[in-house]
Amino acid sequence: MDLPDLIPRLALALGIGLLIGLERGWRTRGARPGSRAAGIRTFTISGLLGGVVAAVAQAVGGATSLGGGIVLGSAFAVHAIVITLFSRAENAAAGIFSATTAVAAMLTFALGAYAVLGDLPIAAGAAVATAGVLASREKLHGWVQKITWPELRSGLVLLAMSFIALPVLPDEPVGPFGGVNPREVWIIAIVLAAVSFLGYAAVKYFGARRGLLLAAAAGGLASSTAVTIANARRAAAGEGEPRLLAAGVAVASAVMFLRVAGIVTALKPDLLMLVAPALVAAMLVALGFALVWMFWQQADRSDYRSAEFRNPFDFLTVVGFALFLAAIIVLGRAVGETFGATGAVAGAVVVGLADVDAVTVSMLRLTPGTLTGVQATLAILAAVASDTVSKIAIGAAIGRGWFAADLAALAAGCLAAGAVALWLTFALLPA
Repeated sequence: MDLPDLIPRLALALGIGLLIGLERGWRTRGARPGSRAAGIRTFTISGLLGGVVAAVAQAVGGATSLGGGIVLGSAFAVHAIVITLFSRAENAAAGIFSATTAVAAMLTFALGAYAVLGDLPIAAGAAVATAGVLASREKLHGWVQKITWPELRSGLVLLAMSFIALPVLPDEPVGPFGGVNPREVWIIAIVLAAVSFLGYAAVKYFGARRGLLLAAAAGGLASSTAVTIANARRAAAGEGEPRLLAAGVAVASAVMFLRVAGIVTALKPDLLMLVAPALVAAMLVALGFALVWMFWQQADRSDYRSAEFRNPFDFLTVVGFALFLAAIIVLGRAVGETFGATGAVAGAVVVGLADVDAVTVSMLRLTPGTLTGVQATLAILAAVASDTVSKIAIGAAIGRGWFAADLAALAAGCLAAGAVALWLTFALLPA
C-alpha cells in the first residue's frame, strides 16, 4: 500500500477512535482525572493503533498471510487484555458491573484496522453506528424496561417469520390450477402479523384514536383484509371501542380503493377513466364513515374506553388465516380456468376475497388480448366488491356485535356508491 493511499486510511482510523472517544469521554466527563480506564485519548489512540497494526500486517505479507495474521491477532489480543484489566479495576473501584468500555475499545481497534484493510465508507458508517448506540444508552434501557414479554415474543416471532422461515421456503407453485406458492402464502401470513403488530405499536405510542387510524392507513397499503381481521379480533376480545376499530377498517378500505386505482394508473392508464369513478366514490364513502364514527365516538365520552391491546398477534391464528386465503386463491383460479374468459369476473370475485392486487394485475395483463377494457374493468371492480363484502363476513364471524353492524353499513354504502358511479360511467360513455 503506497503512502498517498495509507495516509487517508490512517486519518480515518484516528477519526474513528476520536468519534467513539468523544462519546465515552463526554459520558464520564465529571469523573476525576485518573479514575477512568479509558477516555477520549485512549479511544483515539486505540483507533490509530488498529490502523498502524493493520498497516504493519500489510507490510509483512498482508492481513491474510501467516505473518500478517500473527501481527494483527497478537496486537488485538494484547490490546484486549490491557483494556479488560483496566476496565475490571475501574468497575471494582466504582462498584459496578459493565463490559461496555472494554468491548467499545476492542471494536475501536478493530474498526481502525478495517479502515486500513477494508472499505472506508463501511468503516466510517460502523463507527457512527457504534457511537450512536453508545449515546442511546438511557433510551435503550428505558425501552427495554417498558417492553412487555408478549411484545418481545411477538416481535421475535415476526422477525423469525421474515428473516429465517421466508428465505428457506420454496418459491415454486404446488398443487392444481397453478397451485399455491408456499413463499407467497407465508408472505400473506407475515403481512397479517405485521399489520396486527403495527396496530398494537401505534395504539401504545400514539393513543387509541390516532394510533388505530394511523395503523389502519399504513396497513391498508398492504392489505385492508389484514386490517379487518386484526381489528375484528380485537373487537371480539374487548380491546378497544368497536366503533373506533370499525373506523380503522373504513380508513384501510379507502386506502385499498386508492391503491387499486394506483395500480391501474401504473399498468393501464387508458382504463383509469372506467375504473376511477367507482373507486373514488367508494373511497369517499369509506372516509365519510370513518369521520362520522371517529367524531361520534369522540362525542360519546360516557362509553369510551381506551384501547388496551394485550397481545400484538397470535401466530397460529395468523397462519390459519393465511392458509384460508391461499385456498381462496386456488379456488378462484380453478373457476377462472374452468370457464375461460367468460369466467374472469367469477374468478375475480373469488380471488378478490383474499387478494385484490393480484386480480387487478392479472386482469390488466389480459387486456387487450384476452379481455376487452370493459371486461377487465368489470373483473377488477368485481374483485374490489368481493373484498368489500368479505369484510361483512369477517365482522360477523370474528368481531360480532356493533363492530359487525358497522362493517355491514360500511360495505353497503361503498357498494352502493360504487355501483351508481359505475352505472353513470357507462351511461355517459360515447356509443
